[in-house]
Amino acid sequence: MNIREKLSVLFEIGRHQLTLLSREDWLADMPAETLSFTTHDGEPAGAWLVRPKGDGPFPAILYIHAHGARYDIGARELIDGRPALLGPLGAEFARRGIACLAVDMPAFGSRQQPGESARSKALLWRGRSLAGQMLGEQHAAFEWLTQQDWVDASRIGVFGLSMGATFAYWLAAVEPRIACAAHLCCYADFNTLIGTGAHDLHGIYLAIPGLLNAASNGVIAGLVAPRPQFIGIGDQDPLTPPASVDIALTQTRAAYQAASAADRLTVHREAKSGHVETPAMRRAAFAFFEGAFAAS
Repeated sequence: MNIREKLSVLFEIGRHQLTLLSREDWLADMPAETLSFTTHDGEPAGAWLVRPKGDGPFPAILYIHAHGARYDIGARELIDGRPALLGPLGAEFARRGIACLAVDMPAFGSRQQPGESARSKALLWRGRSLAGQMLGEQHAAFEWLTQQDWVDASRIGVFGLSMGATFAYWLAAVEPRIACAAHLCCYADFNTLIGTGAHDLHGIYLAIPGLLNAASNGVIAGLVAPRPQFIGIGDQDPLTPPASVDIALTQTRAAYQAASAADRLTVHREAKSGHVETPAMRRAAFAFFEGAFAAS
């Protein structure tokens, strides 16, 4: 198997399915809805959908929520925001003509029980990982988006902060139909993190047995090439120390150069920011999506 095929197995691509059970209007000032899915295991999963007014078809973003030890937030991040964000992003994307879907991942939001530790241990003992389940379900959410008549299936991107950031470029790496990927505050070489002990700042959910035998993070992000990719990083972020970012960037940039697509990789790096979205980062990310969707 090649690298993408190996990763697809680890990320459980194609193993999961989400079935829509219900949807209802939630906000009056824009077409925003709460959705209820069920997983292939029969577990309910809440979701939130925000889209522009009109019939479309619209470009869309699979919005992958963060962790932040805030198990109560989950996909509501799209509507309510979270401390690491300047404010909710769902309405901001909708005002720019972009639809967004966010689905609660296992241990978060409507799925807080069982918790992260119990789920991770059970899956690891069975040779799987919680990150793999999460990615497989997010891929199923992407599939759902492609089937909606109000979505332009050729212009579906992926976005995330922190946990959502890692999953954004991991998912885009193995799903070539994803048009573009933007991620904030979680891009680093894992081997370097292990060498410094910084890997232990990340949750157990992220441990995928054999991942580093398949590829490093810089190589995984490079698999997104030649599609547009935005990387937002703060050098004061303890989860992504500068040395670990430098190594990953060298690998990702090499992949984009090899694909004659160096101009499609956007790196926004701030020397004095940490594990948070900044105003400049937000402006750059919006500009990135505008350009990426216009070009696709």
